[in-house]
Amino acid sequence: MVGFAASLGLVLLYSWLAAAASAIKVEYDSNAIIIDGQRKVINSGAIHYPRSTPEMWPDLIQKAKDGGLDAIETYIFWDVHEPSRRQYNFAGNLDFVKFFKLIQDAGLYGILRIGPYVCAEWNYGGFPLWLHNTPGIELRTNNEIYKNEMQIFTTKIINMCKEANLFASQGGPIILAQIENEYGNIMEKYGQAGKEYVKWCAKMAVAQNISEPWIMCQQSDAPPPMINTCNGFYCDEFKPNNPKSPKMWTENWTGWFKLWGGKDPYRSAEDLAYAVARFFQRGGVLNNYYMYHGGTNFGRTAGGPYIVTSYDYHAPLDEYGNLNQPKWGHLKQLHAAIKQAEQFFTSATVETKNLMKNVDMTKFTINATGEKFCMLSNVDNLSHAKAKLEEGGNEFFLPAWSVSFVANCSTEVYNTAKVNTQSSVMVKKQNDEDENNNEEGTGGAKQLSWMWTAEPMQDTLNGKGRFKASQLLDQKDATFDVSDYLWYMTSFDNANTSLSNATLRVITNGHALHAYVNGELIGSKFSRQANGQQTVNGDDYSFIFEKQAFFKSGFNVISLLSATVGLANYGAFYDTKRTGLVGGAVELIGNGNVNASMNLTKSQWSYKVGLNSESQQFHDPSSGNANWSSVNVPQNTSMTWYKTTFKPPTGKDPVVVDLLGMGKGHAWVNGNSIGRYWPTQIAEKNGCDPECNYRGKYSDSKCRTNCGNPSQRWYHVPRSFLNENGDNTLILFEEVGGAPWNVTFQVVTVGSVCGNAYEGSKLELYCQGDARISEIQFASFGDPQGTCGSFKIGNYQATQSVPVVEKLCIGRPSCLIDVSQSTFGFSSWGNLTSRLAVQAACQ
Repeated sequence: MVGFAASLGLVLLYSWLAAAASAIKVEYDSNAIIIDGQRKVINSGAIHYPRSTPEMWPDLIQKAKDGGLDAIETYIFWDVHEPSRRQYNFAGNLDFVKFFKLIQDAGLYGILRIGPYVCAEWNYGGFPLWLHNTPGIELRTNNEIYKNEMQIFTTKIINMCKEANLFASQGGPIILAQIENEYGNIMEKYGQAGKEYVKWCAKMAVAQNISEPWIMCQQSDAPPPMINTCNGFYCDEFKPNNPKSPKMWTENWTGWFKLWGGKDPYRSAEDLAYAVARFFQRGGVLNNYYMYHGGTNFGRTAGGPYIVTSYDYHAPLDEYGNLNQPKWGHLKQLHAAIKQAEQFFTSATVETKNLMKNVDMTKFTINATGEKFCMLSNVDNLSHAKAKLEEGGNEFFLPAWSVSFVANCSTEVYNTAKVNTQSSVMVKKQNDEDENNNEEGTGGAKQLSWMWTAEPMQDTLNGKGRFKASQLLDQKDATFDVSDYLWYMTSFDNANTSLSNATLRVITNGHALHAYVNGELIGSKFSRQANGQQTVNGDDYSFIFEKQAFFKSGFNVISLLSATVGLANYGAFYDTKRTGLVGGAVELIGNGNVNASMNLTKSQWSYKVGLNSESQQFHDPSSGNANWSSVNVPQNTSMTWYKTTFKPPTGKDPVVVDLLGMGKGHAWVNGNSIGRYWPTQIAEKNGCDPECNYRGKYSDSKCRTNCGNPSQRWYHVPRSFLNENGDNTLILFEEVGGAPWNVTFQVVTVGSVCGNAYEGSKLELYCQGDARISEIQFASFGDPQGTCGSFKIGNYQATQSVPVVEKLCIGRPSCLIDVSQSTFGFSSWGNLTSRLAVQAACQ
C-alpha cells in the first residue's frame, strides 16, 4: 500500500508539473490581449456545440482555423444541460468539454460564455422551465432564489472546466469567460434591483477563482474587474468604461436570424469586412463573429416565438458546414491582413488624420524601429475617392464604404470592397435516383412509400385530462415546456336553444389553437399567419379565434389544443410573458343574439400536457407503439403521423430533406429530431432586393432575399443520423395537414462557382467534395460587367480569356489563376486596372 501511495503521488506530481509547464498566462491592456507575454489581437467565431453534431465539430473547427480565426466562442446552454433540477446531461452534442478539447487540438483558443442567460434565439433564452416555476423566484434580478440557482450552475460549469484543465492557466484553450449577457440593454426596467444584481454577478464570477479575465457584454456599468464589451453590426465607435480595458466586440452579427413567414437575411462580405476593418483601425483588440457557423435548431430548441429551425445566420460557414463564399474567403484574406498589422495594432504609436471629406488615414508607427503601417477608410456610402498618404507617394483608389490596409504605408495589401475570392452557387439536388434532377429534386425522383397512423385523441376529445383547475392556466407553467402542446378541455349542459348554432370565441396568447367541439375539429388559427401577417398585439402573439359550431342539446365537450412555436428569449421580463389561454377568455355567443351567450373562462377545466403520441414515442421507429398502416394513406389531414424508409444519398455532401407539400409539424430521422417544419409559412412577397447596394449602415431588414417562397423548405439531416449502408426511417408528425408524396432527400453542394478578381491578385476556384470543374461558362480579363449569373463582356478584354482559364481549370477540383497581364497575354488600356470575371460549372 505504501508503494502504491508513493506511485500515485508521483503521478499526481508529474501531472501537476506538466500542467504548470504548459500553463498560459492571459493578461491585457488597452491595446492588446497579452498571452504569455505576446501582444495579440484576436479574431474569433461563434460555433454553438448543440447546433451541430460531434461528428461535425472537427471539420467546423478546422474550417474556422483555415479561415484565419484565432479562437472559437460558444455559449453554455443551461436548459439542455439541466432539464430537471439537479439532473444533468452533458452527453452527445452537449459535451462541451469535448468541444473545447477539439478546439485546443486544432491549435485555437476558446471563449466561454456562461450567461447562463444566453438569448441566442434559443428557446426561453436558455433558461430551464423548472427555474421559472420555482416558488418565489424572479429571474435576472436581485432575487436570492434565482441567484442561488445561477451560482450553482455557474460553479458546476467552471468546475467541469477546471477538472478537464480547460482554462489557459491550466494549459487549456479558454482565455476569456463571460458572465450574464446583454443585461445592460434591459437593466433599466429592473430598477435598483437590476444594478445590485450586476454587482452580485461580478462578485460571484470573481469568486470562481479562475485566472482568466471575465467579460460582460452590453454592460456599460460593468463593475471592475469585468471588461465590458460591445455587440452589434458595428462597434468601431464603442469605448470600454475603463480606459485600461481592451476594446472587444463579442458579437459581430454576420447576418440575422429568420422567422416563420420571414425572408432570408443577407449581409454582404464587403460590409462585414468593412465593419471589422474599421473596428481594428479605431483601436479594436478582439472581434468575435456571431455566428461563424450558425447550425440547426434541432428538437424544440428554436426560440422566438416563431424562429425557424435553420440557424444559418448567413454565417461564413453555412447551416450544413459548407463554406459560404465569398464571405468565408474574403474574411480569410482580411484576417491575414490583420495579422500582418498585428504588431502595429498592439505596440505602435497611432496618428489619425482626415485627408479629405469622409476619408481618414491612420498611421501606426513602431517608435523603436520606425516601421509603419497605414489604414485608409472611405466612410462615404456613395462616392469613391483617390488619396495620397504623403506628397509624391502612391495614389490609392478607395471605393465607397471601404477600408484599405497599406503595408509600409506604400503598398495596398487588402481592401474591404475588392473581393478577390470565389462566389459559390449552392444547389440542392437528388444524387441517388436521378442525377439530372433540378434543384427542387422532384422531377424523376423515385417516390417514397408511406405508412400512416392517426394521433390518438379519444381521451382528450372526450374531455378527459390529468388534472383540473377552475381557470385558464399559463401553458409554460402547466407543461414545464416538455411539449409544444397543452389540452384545455371543458364541458357544459346546453339547455339554451339559442346556443345550438353558436360562435365559439377564444382569446389566447398564442401561438396556435386547434378547436374541437364534441370530437370534431371546427378550425385552427395561428398568431402569425402566412405571408408575414402579424397579430394586432405584435410581440405578444395574442389572437382571437372565432368559429361557428353546432352544439347539441344536453352535454357538450370543448377541447382546445394550444401549441407553442418556441418560447420568448429576449427582453425585460420576457420570462413572464403569457403563453396559451392564460389571461384570455372562452365564450359562446348565440347566433344572431349577442345577449344569448355563455362565458366558460372560469369553468372547470381539465388539462393534459402533450400528445398521447409523445408519451408513446411514435417518433421512435423501435417503440412499436404506433399502429402503422399502408392502406389509404391520407393527405391534408390534421393530427396525422407518417413514416417511410429510405436509402441515404451517396457521397459526403450534407443531406437535407425537402418537405415541400407538408403543412406544419415535427420531423425525425432514425429517432433523431431534425426540428420543427412549417413549409406553408411563406415569406412576404415584397421587400426583397436582389440588386442590394451594401454600402451604408446595415440593418436586419436590409438586402433581404427569398420573397414569396417558403421561409424554410429544406431541413438538415446530419450524416451521423444516417445508416449509410442500410435502411433509414423518416417519421413526420403533421399537425395541420399536408401531403408527403413529394418529400425527397437531397444533397447540398456547389453547383457553379464565380470569381471577380482584380489584377495583381490570385483567384482560386474550387468545387466541393469529389466534384470537378466541368465547364467554363464565362471568362473575361478586362473590364467585365455584371454579377455572378449575369456576367457580360465590357469595353475591352483579352481575347484568350476563355481558353486560358479552360486550360488551367477544366477537369480539376480546383485551380489557381494568377490575375495578371502575363497570364492572359494582354496589356490593359492606359493605366486602368483590369479584372478577371469567371463563371464555372462543377460536376
